[in-house]
Amino acid sequence: MASNEDELQQLMRAGLDGDAAAHRQLLERLSRHLRAFYGTRLSRIGRSASEAEDLVQEALMAIHTRRHTYDPAEPLTPWVYAIARYKLIDHLRRTRGSLADVPIEAAGEITAREDHADAESGIDLHRLLARLPAKMRNAIQCVKLDGLSVAEAATRCGMSESAIKVSVHRGLRALSAAMAREKAS
Repeated sequence: MASNEDELQQLMRAGLDGDAAAHRQLLERLSRHLRAFYGTRLSRIGRSASEAEDLVQEALMAIHTRRHTYDPAEPLTPWVYAIARYKLIDHLRRTRGSLADVPIEAAGEITAREDHADAESGIDLHRLLARLPAKMRNAIQCVKLDGLSVAEAATRCGMSESAIKVSVHRGLRALSAAMAREKAS
């Protein structure tokens, strides 16, 4: 997929800007990559092609519903494959699939190779979020990390919808400034 990174990123950006045809084309192209990704991994552990197809649909749905979390300044494929990996892991958990059933030579294909980077990013994010006032932190957690709507976040946080929007906006601006300061030092 890496050779198509620029094209896929352009389609994603166009989709984020409201181009429905570009978004549909992106999902079609990603479905081919995801089908190969899941097919290879599931066949190695004796799972069916129908499971792979179900996972493709789940991943495409997650990509579609969570597209607002994609940062256009970052490469698209790691974001897509992170979603795909998590969908696979969730599927194996749900279907009682375990790594004990995986031939040892295939275990590396299912487990993430650089999960430490995701874990470190999560630690950094939580450290940065901890610097924010509670209202901003809670609003960002609900809307940007938990994927709640502004209305749902307002109910959960006991704030108005406009207060949630302002808190998210100001909080993200503060996080961006904090990250810029850390990169500079």
